[in-house]
Amino acid sequence: MMKELSAWNHDRRANGKPEVHIGIGLNTDAVVAGNIGSKKRMDYTIIGDGVNLASRLESACKTYGTQILISEFTFKALKATYTTRELDVVVVKGKSEPVAIYEVMDHHTEEDYPHMMEALRHFREGLSQYRRSRFKEALAAFREVHALNAADKSAVLYIQRCEHFISSPPADDWNGVWIMEGK
Repeated sequence: MMKELSAWNHDRRANGKPEVHIGIGLNTDAVVAGNIGSKKRMDYTIIGDGVNLASRLESACKTYGTQILISEFTFKALKATYTTRELDVVVVKGKSEPVAIYEVMDHHTEEDYPHMMEALRHFREGLSQYRRSRFKEALAAFREVHALNAADKSAVLYIQRCEHFISSPPADDWNGVWIMEGK
């Protein structure tokens, strides 16, 4: 889907039209699927906590500047090899248990994400330092990511978090989990 969208956006740019961007949230879980409603109005739909988490991940794409976010449950269920990066551990609205979230990066090209493999290495190091409350070291790593790709919004997000925690350190019981306020 992302490759087709990229080709379509290439044509749109060539015709002076604005690009279209999408975010995709994927989660693996048991859900209820089927015709739900009354005799007057019946809709085929899916419901359940798994659907809600996927929806929250789709919304989080804007926050992290990503196109495809997957839950730790989908990440663990993957049978093929995909280029991913762990982005965060979050508690989504309406839940109390944290979940790790990952970005799927396979659709990127050198043109839209230059030096991706090097940036992923720095991002991994930054995330590791961040989780150990070593915010100055994390900040340096996330700045390396930003230097390689200034469009990496997730790196910018972590740069801001690190700067905040350097000036206002978290409590001793801080566990690195981010509470997502929005849906």
